[in-house]
This record gives sequence, structure tokens and C-alpha cells, in this order.
Amino acid sequence: MLQVSYIRDNRDYVLERLAVKNFKQPGLVDEIIQLDEKRRSTQNQSDSVSAQANAAAKQIGELMRNGKKDEAEAIKANTGVWKEEIKKLTEELNAVEEELQQKLVLLPNLPHISVPKGLTPEENETVLENGEKPELPPNALPHWELAAKYDLIDFELGVKITGAGFPVYKGKGAKLQRALISYFLDQAEQAGYDERMLPLMVNEASGFGTGQLPDKEGQMYFVGLDNLYLIPTAEVPITNLYRDVILKADELPVKNCGYTPCFRREAGSYGAHVRGLNRLHQFDKVEIVQIVHPDDSYNVLENMSKHVQDLLQSLGLPYRVLRLCGGDMGFASALTYDMETWSAAQQRWLEVSSVSNFETFQSNRLKLRFRNAEGKTQLAHTLNGSALALPRIVATLLENNQTEKGIKVPEVLVPYTKFEWID
Repeated sequence: MLQVSYIRDNRDYVLERLAVKNFKQPGLVDEIIQLDEKRRSTQNQSDSVSAQANAAAKQIGELMRNGKKDEAEAIKANTGVWKEEIKKLTEELNAVEEELQQKLVLLPNLPHISVPKGLTPEENETVLENGEKPELPPNALPHWELAAKYDLIDFELGVKITGAGFPVYKGKGAKLQRALISYFLDQAEQAGYDERMLPLMVNEASGFGTGQLPDKEGQMYFVGLDNLYLIPTAEVPITNLYRDVILKADELPVKNCGYTPCFRREAGSYGAHVRGLNRLHQFDKVEIVQIVHPDDSYNVLENMSKHVQDLLQSLGLPYRVLRLCGGDMGFASALTYDMETWSAAQQRWLEVSSVSNFETFQSNRLKLRFRNAEGKTQLAHTLNGSALALPRIVATLLENNQTEKGIKVPEVLVPYTKFEWID
């Protein structure tokens, strides 16, 4: 959530950056500024009346001590008026603050100055490409056919149990999933991340804290009886571990990772491009999260991007890194890199990771602060990244590594799978 003081002091810049993000309600900025002016004016009036009432109470006490009861009673006659005025102003202040909050949460984060303008994924900026795209034989199969051929994943059984988008992994398919999760967690640990095992449901305050609510309420699975949400990513419970926390400066950076299943409704996703593992309602992911000093966050973002790239290189997957344009960015992000792997069988790029810097947008909602060198509290910066999401990694591993003999398992995974081939 943007800070009101920043919006008030930087109105034109805020409007300029929101335009890069293709925000459709720029009038909200002036509404917020006007409500803030009303809030401050009402607060000043309330403070003034309270000061009069306090001064009068002190004066009444002195008069009573000096035996001037009649004068004290004359002043006391006004206390009811002051109390009523304070009550009225307090009610007005609460109403203004509530309206201000409701409008503030509708503003997305401001995109970093390096974010390119654009409305669609086609306008994202390619930062780099790495690795050679494999050449497959003419009879190469897409991953959903490979999964059936080698009895790795049963999509229809998932439909029977739950519905479309909930696959059942079997045999070596299940072992490959477990191997990838363990490998990604081990690599995160080597990079200094402290692992967490997390709840798979969160309350409304947690969803609000990281920016999923109210922005993506329709994309989250909701357990109405208990007012809980199934997590769309481990980012939500990990980051909320530090809600309402004041960290010491020497505790930064905080580096946590966690594996969880993730749940997304993906409403409106249809067509051939979502076939097989390309888009699921439930999938596995290892997430990395950092809480850092504001001066360090963009260096940390580059390091987190490199961590994800190192994973992709170790798996032998060709990939590219995109800097997302304003119109394709998430609500809470200031800058996002997407990593995509090349699917040789489908002849298309598949997104496998997003790494984002949220600056103070999440920490302001979370009231996540640290005490700086001067002893004052300051909002921290939060970042997260997929390291990695499994479905499309599995898809490209199966497709790109298929041979006449079978599917070759990447060397780094063999200690985890205990097999070199899927055949």
C-alpha cells in the first residue's frame, strides 16, 4: 500500500508512474489527497477542542482548590458541549479514515523507473537468453503424451477425484516431483535461506498484507465457513510471519524459503495453451522470500534472479529473462523479472518463475519495520521469487530430454530420483 504522505508530496510523479502501469482510475489519487486533507483538518479540530477541554479541566481544579466554586461551575457548564463536539469529530474522523483506507487499497504499487511502458506480455523486455534450444526428432511428443506413455501423470484420474487442473502424479512422475522439491530446497539452503513449513490456508489479514486481497480475491479459493483462503503461493504465509514485527537492523536481510502446494482458480483460462501441466489449479512450488534494507533491495533482486537462473542452468534448460512491462505486472510489484523455459515439443516459451521487488508496498500493509542506525523505525523492503514452480519445469524436462531410449534425467537430480532414465 502506498503511503498517503508520499502520494500527497509527489502527486504528479505518482500519476506518471501509475500511467505506466496502465491504471484506469487516476482520479483516485486526487480523491485520496482530498480525503487526507479532510482527515488532517478534522484531526486538528478534534485536537483543538480536546486542548480546550483539558485546559478547562485544569482551570476548574485550580478554582475549586482556591474556593472559587461559582467560577468553576460556570466553566464546567461548557464541558458537555466540548464532550459532544469531541464525540462528533471523532465519528467524522473515523468515517473519513475508513473511506481513505478503502480508496488507498485500490492503488497498485508504483512501477520502478526501469519498468518499460506497455500493455501486453508481447511488450515485455527481453533481458537475456541462455542456452541452446534442443532440436527434437519429428516424432517428438508434448509432455502430456509423454506422461501417458511412461505412466507418469494421470490427468483424467485427477478430474475424477477433484476436477480439471488437479493431476495425479504416479511412479517415476511422483518421484521426479519429490526430487525437484528436495533439490530446490537444498539449493536455497546453500544460498542462505532458512526453511519454513507453512499453513496452506491464511486469514483475510494475511491475504491483505501481501496484496492478494482485495485485488485477487476472485482468483483465490475461499473456505467460507471459516473465512480462510487457500494460499496461491508460499509468499503469503512466509511474508506474514513478520506482520506487525519491528526487526533490528542487524537482523536484515531475513531470508526464508518454503515448499508448499499452491492453489489458484485461474478463472477464464481455457484453450490449447493451458493443456497438460501448462496451467493448473493445484501445483507445487518452492518460494524464496527476503526482507531487506531499502538501500539493498535492487541488488538483492538481481541476486535472486541469478539464483533462479543458476537452477535453470543446472537442469540444462534453455531460458530467457523478461523485465515485465507496466501493463503486465502484478498489483503489488515495483519490478518483476519473469523466467521462461523453452518447450521444444510445444515450440513456445513457458513461464516458470517470477522474481519481484515490492519495495515498501507490502511492508506498509504488514506494518513490517526495522529500527535503523538512528534508532527510528523504518519500513523494510520485501522481495520474493519462485525457485521454482514445478509444473512447467516438469513439462520442459520431459519434452526437451526425450530420446529414443527414454527421457534422460538431469544429472543434478539423479541423487534424488535414484534413477537416470524414465523408460
